[in-house]
Amino acid sequence: MMELSRWKVILVAIATALGLLFTLPNLLPAGALASLPGFLPRQTLHLGLDLQGGSSLLLEVDTNALMTERLTNMVEDVRTTLTQEQIPFTDLGQVNGGIQVRIANPAQLSAAQNALRRALGTPLPGAAGGQEVTVATLPDQRLRIGFVAEAFQAEAARAVEQSIEIVRRRIDQLGTKEPDITRQGTNRIFIQVPGESDPERLKNIIGQTAKLTFQMVVESASPEDVQAGRVPPGDELLPSTDGIAPAYLVKRRSVVTGEMLTSASPGYDQQNGQAIVQFRFNSLGARRFGEITSQNLGKKFAIVLDKKVISAPVIQSPIMGGSGQIFGHFTTQSANDLAVLLRAGALPTRLIVQEQRTVGAELGADAVRAGAISAIVGLAATVVFMIAIYGFLFGGVSIIGLVVNGLMIIGIMSFTQATLTLPGIAGLILTLAVAVDANVLIYERMRDELRAGRSLISSMDSGFARAMATIMDANITHLLSALILFQFGSGPVKGFAWTLSIGVLTTVFSAVLVSQVLLGWWFRAVRPKILPIA
Repeated sequence: MMELSRWKVILVAIATALGLLFTLPNLLPAGALASLPGFLPRQTLHLGLDLQGGSSLLLEVDTNALMTERLTNMVEDVRTTLTQEQIPFTDLGQVNGGIQVRIANPAQLSAAQNALRRALGTPLPGAAGGQEVTVATLPDQRLRIGFVAEAFQAEAARAVEQSIEIVRRRIDQLGTKEPDITRQGTNRIFIQVPGESDPERLKNIIGQTAKLTFQMVVESASPEDVQAGRVPPGDELLPSTDGIAPAYLVKRRSVVTGEMLTSASPGYDQQNGQAIVQFRFNSLGARRFGEITSQNLGKKFAIVLDKKVISAPVIQSPIMGGSGQIFGHFTTQSANDLAVLLRAGALPTRLIVQEQRTVGAELGADAVRAGAISAIVGLAATVVFMIAIYGFLFGGVSIIGLVVNGLMIIGIMSFTQATLTLPGIAGLILTLAVAVDANVLIYERMRDELRAGRSLISSMDSGFARAMATIMDANITHLLSALILFQFGSGPVKGFAWTLSIGVLTTVFSAVLVSQVLLGWWFRAVRPKILPIA
């Protein structure tokens, strides 16, 4: 164990050099960091919300609104299907979480049921595949259409996962580093965005559904009907923000949707310098947009964002290129925010803000300062203890191993772009405090061997060899505990567990290998007659 193998010396030298190399960027000012040569690492530790300041939101995915939207779309599907099949019906609408419709002719009840099953994607009796929608008969020639509970639960779960991805894309496009986005429970999303100084803008960017649709304006309806709220089937009355009309009556069916967009960017109108949003469709959207604008020259079409008409221009000529512009009394900031939302995609349903917290940068700086003081005090106490108990040589070797351990932990966290939180600092301090336990085990074993009358080299060798089993046993259980915390914890708990996991691995290396190489050098150079540890 005490042989100075070349591979041990090389491994310790490389690990120490890499730890120092990846830790160094955290100690340099921004100007010096930017001037480093390209081949040197520039990654630094990312500070978490509690250290850097920022905003956190707890959002709930509104599954009730998702159900309502799906049922609303299904009502139109039922209306279209029965009309195409020439089956007269009445009393179509949502009732108690489902849809009911009365078939006028009792003889067509079975035909209507089969037609709806085909149209709504549910298999006919005896067909293969699972059901997502049920079509059941009720008294008085009525049909009830509803979602299978398990199918809707699966769709709600997909909506939560989709919302997490869209929220992540929106935050990433704001240029924010290292957002922490986690799922809590069945339908909640917890978001931490370190360094975000405007929580209201963050809430608006994240919480807006951003469902963009292009719908034809119904110009045949009389103003009196519109003002009275008399809306024909298949149409809907939407409020307007264009400053021209308070509301527009539009076709409920969208001709083109925001899902067909391939790009969106802010810009300015060349004629009046007004802020606008420029967009481009994919091939399907471009073809549909070209067909609609060709067939409806001289008519208005509404650009609708989250059920509000932001613009209702007149189609002057066919738009065949698949690109266009949105005018909507935008400011530069609002045009950029809308472009961000459209690029990231629409949320499947709205998000409800359940909790909002903001941590000021000053509070974060205080936490960093307190953490640094704690680390320095802990390190100083460890230094005093080890030197007092084991002398300057063996105590000093332990402290050098501790420094190498710290460099490796910071270096690995910088290299992996891990986020350091206040619990992470606690994990770092705990790791450094526990790191000397391995040295204590080794040194005490050496003392026992010396008392038993063994030679110096044999005592040192046995100290490392016989303490290794205990060191590995303790650190493996330590590592398993940290991994369990990382797997099942969230937020601060994960930060603590990640720092602790790295620390366990580096502790075994620094306490055993670094100490062994340093003491081996000392023994070869000095050839002592007694051990200072005795």
